[in-house]
Amino acid sequence: MEDPSSLDRAQFPSVFDKSTKYLSLIMPAFNEQNRIRSTLDETFSYLQERVKKDKSFTYEIIIVDDGSKDNTTKIGFEYINKYGLDVIRILKQGVNQGKGAAVRKGMLCSRGQLLLMLDADGASRITDLEKLEAQIANGVQKHQASSKQNLTSKLDVGSVPVVAFGSRAHLEKQALATRKWYRNLLMKAFHLCVLLVAGPGVRDTQCGFKMFTRSAAQQLFPNLRLKRWCFDVELVYLCKRLRIPVSEVSITWAEIPGSKVRFYSFVHMLLELVLVRLGYGFHIWKIHTNSSKST
Repeated sequence: MEDPSSLDRAQFPSVFDKSTKYLSLIMPAFNEQNRIRSTLDETFSYLQERVKKDKSFTYEIIIVDDGSKDNTTKIGFEYINKYGLDVIRILKQGVNQGKGAAVRKGMLCSRGQLLLMLDADGASRITDLEKLEAQIANGVQKHQASSKQNLTSKLDVGSVPVVAFGSRAHLEKQALATRKWYRNLLMKAFHLCVLLVAGPGVRDTQCGFKMFTRSAAQQLFPNLRLKRWCFDVELVYLCKRLRIPVSEVSITWAEIPGSKVRFYSFVHMLLELVLVRLGYGFHIWKIHTNSSKST
């Protein structure tokens, strides 16, 4: 981890340690100098207001710089100097490995009971995390009821494996009307392949706004193998194999200029889907279930 106040590298904790924050926000970033500042400003504004309303609310932001060549890390240092290393930290990867690798690394170094993945471009509205949070709480309550636990006792929200995906499926008709015909064709083909690989149940696998309980993260991210585009699909597959409940929540979404998705990205996506199918289908990729129970 990068510490701007010292020449030494600070040590990151592990997701298998006991949680010391309520919420961790993991923000993968690759050459995001033109977009990350406004996202951080909006995020900090919301989080600080929430702290004012609830003194028990604690959080951290982890920026995972995925080998950026611009000033992404420098901008992150500005916020560390302003808010402190306990609140915002930067985990810098020497070379670009892909969004999946960046998210995985951030998740495995988180301190929160709840872990939120969000994009650095600000396409999602930060206040919508409350929708995912409510869905997670509902899943935890269902688990508590089904396991016949005392419903009046307070259950650590991070101790039950539950996942909530932000979804743009309700915006599909609008997107189809505004995108180029060939992009729509490619997306239809991609969604069909996702259905064949991960099965039904999640309409929007690629939305960059997802929340995991600490227990879910402990089981999912050590097993994650894809490093780039389709790691989200692999997460859906792993949730099904590990019997971790996944729900979709409609969120507000805005297209932000500067997308890194190109035509060859779709080819790469299809190749990664084939890897998931072959890797798990032929038991080349093993799923480990002996995760720690520390939350």
